[in-house]
Amino acid sequence: MNQDYIQPDPWSIIEEGFDKEQVKSSESLFSIGNGAMGQRANFEEHYSGDTFQGSYIAGVYYPDKTRVGWWKNGYPEYFAKVLNAPNWIGINVTVNGEPLDLNTCKEVTDFRRELNMREGWYRRSFKATLPNGVEVRINVTRFLSLDFDEAGIIRYEVTPINAQAEIKFEPYLDSGIKNHDTNWDDKFWNTTNVISDGGQAFIEAHTMKTHFDTCTFMESELYHNGEKLDVAPAATTSELFVGHEYIQKADKGETLALHKFGGYTVSRNHKADGLITAAKKVLKKVTDFGFDELLDRQKDAWAKIWEMSDITIDGDVKAQQGIRFNIFQLNQTYLGTDSRLNIGPKGFTGEKYGGSTYWDTEAYCIPFYMATKDQVVARKLLKYRYNHLGKAIENAEKLGFSNGAALYPMVTMNGEECHNEWEITFEEIHRNGAIAFAIYNYYRFTGDYSYIPEMGLEVLIGIARFWNQRATFSTQKNQYVILGVTGPNEYENNVNNNWYTNYIAKWCIDYTVEQLQKVKDGYPEDYGRIIGKTKLTDAETEQWQIVASNLYFPKSEKLGIFLQQDGFLDKELITVADLDKKQRPINQKWSWDRILRSPYIKQADVLQGFYFFEDHFTIEELEKHFDFYEPFTVHESSLSPCVHSIQAAKLDRMDQAYTFYLRTSRLDLDDYNKEVEEGLHITSMAGTWMSIVEGFGGMRVIDDKLSFTPRIPDQWKSYSFKINFRNRILKVTVDQEGSKFKLEGKEEMSIRVNGNRLVLNPGSETTA
Repeated sequence: MNQDYIQPDPWSIIEEGFDKEQVKSSESLFSIGNGAMGQRANFEEHYSGDTFQGSYIAGVYYPDKTRVGWWKNGYPEYFAKVLNAPNWIGINVTVNGEPLDLNTCKEVTDFRRELNMREGWYRRSFKATLPNGVEVRINVTRFLSLDFDEAGIIRYEVTPINAQAEIKFEPYLDSGIKNHDTNWDDKFWNTTNVISDGGQAFIEAHTMKTHFDTCTFMESELYHNGEKLDVAPAATTSELFVGHEYIQKADKGETLALHKFGGYTVSRNHKADGLITAAKKVLKKVTDFGFDELLDRQKDAWAKIWEMSDITIDGDVKAQQGIRFNIFQLNQTYLGTDSRLNIGPKGFTGEKYGGSTYWDTEAYCIPFYMATKDQVVARKLLKYRYNHLGKAIENAEKLGFSNGAALYPMVTMNGEECHNEWEITFEEIHRNGAIAFAIYNYYRFTGDYSYIPEMGLEVLIGIARFWNQRATFSTQKNQYVILGVTGPNEYENNVNNNWYTNYIAKWCIDYTVEQLQKVKDGYPEDYGRIIGKTKLTDAETEQWQIVASNLYFPKSEKLGIFLQQDGFLDKELITVADLDKKQRPINQKWSWDRILRSPYIKQADVLQGFYFFEDHFTIEELEKHFDFYEPFTVHESSLSPCVHSIQAAKLDRMDQAYTFYLRTSRLDLDDYNKEVEEGLHITSMAGTWMSIVEGFGGMRVIDDKLSFTPRIPDQWKSYSFKINFRNRILKVTVDQEGSKFKLEGKEEMSIRVNGNRLVLNPGSETTA
């Protein structure tokens, strides 16, 4: 049974009624971010119940020493922890001397949370009867500014209902915080300065080892029935804490409001000795605007994002809510303004997985950012990998590879591998292929070839060198094999000849050789620079091609399918439909040994290859492989349902495609995997976008032209989305009668719809 307490709404995430069992789940679901920082939806006031406190600053991490039973050569020395940062949102509230704490109140009624995705704010309201009998109404609104991304703003309103009350607000900063997940209970932060300066307060702290310097700051204003009061706070400071007390009486029905402005300045963006000065400048800007004007600016900023990235669905509120939630969280996590940043799998919503970058970025996220922003944003994500090429070569050297072979990390913050599970760290090497595919995909979609001679070809050479060295010649098979790997399906470790890994390895080598020739012919200066830098020879590329042309692919001639890996048919092939539902999810019910011996697939594996390289296979081949592998797939990875939705749509199995779409779009809202309290699945949310655009919309780039094969689920009246294709904005609308296309700009554009050429004229809607 999935959770179902989130109210259906097209533009908001809404929770009604207070349930202590849902607090941690809601802290994830109502998280907010602005690309530079983010936080879980923790209560501002003290809460003594079960909670997961979390505030995070983009790019700030700690290298937590690896904890393993015994060391292995090449093992990463640390696991990069996304750091729980000093807390700036806290506001202790007391009413006639009684602390407001929803865990100890006599009664809590009219409890409501709303995350307004259209306008980018989070609001919470309730009535509470405190142990002393005073009844109050609370309204809290919070947002993280897109215009001033170092700042967040809170308006906290208290209205006594049944008696006059003395209200004490104590907004505070607290650097005495810890991560939920530490290997050795290390001290992650060192607090160096706690300052109260009039109505402002600052805590300077730096991370241990990585030495990111930060300044957490705040300034508050007190209002009575909307009128600003000129009151100076009393300050409380300690080694890790600074609080400001504001005390004011309010009659029944009168409202006291605290406006709190807070946030972070960081040495990534400012001089380390100038963080307080920078914080004062931020506070001056935001307090000059004030809460209401900042909120108006927030609404305008989000309106611009939605103008391009919104997907509308008519006739299915839960589906509509799901896709907007996914798009909203992606934009809260990464806006493309800083090429040093990337898209962490939990974003700013939790600490699990660590790191800021997985192969998810290249395989799932780049298409979303290419199409809903512009190619500059996607290029920054590719530049991020180019900037880490040296580290990728170092990672490969640690494992015994040489001559500039590059192994990109499974998990990283700075390009260095920091994943701590050996069967993934050493063996899930298909991640190299996703990075090469993203380079290909970027050029295919944007038409911008310049990235390849400028940066991408060096990346491709490093990856091709890795595959060449990773392959082993089998005298028994008289072919090259790739041994001891983990494919995308992490429920099978240390297997030989994972079909997807072998296939993408061959493709990477072939594609690199092709690009070498293209750059040699068209960009001779870049070619000369790259050959001089990499010392690449014709003899080396000839050896690559020998490996690529003689790679082994496991196959069952009897079934007419590629095998997931050697020995897959030796498993006891019981389908998921025949598995006792009480055994699900198997990753929480079974031993790892039992999982590894089972036929069950965590996520698309062979089918991931069919998704990337669908033009290499016929529709009949896709259908045969889909029908064989999907019945063994438990979809216990967030990255699984979207690929299956796209392929089910391609096969015109719309009921199945729709079911997979709902699962991917509402994975967190409905908590399919029973783990949402740990944080959201940010990177898979881009796969949800692909489920509609590439799945139902059938968008592809074929022969350098946009192509669509639109389909629509029976449950929907219509849907629409926009695409930025080579700086031309195209709106696609699909209903039960057909499809319509509207082009913005000044130049006409030809596309293909269901295989037929269609010429679009700017400003007019064309029906297909």
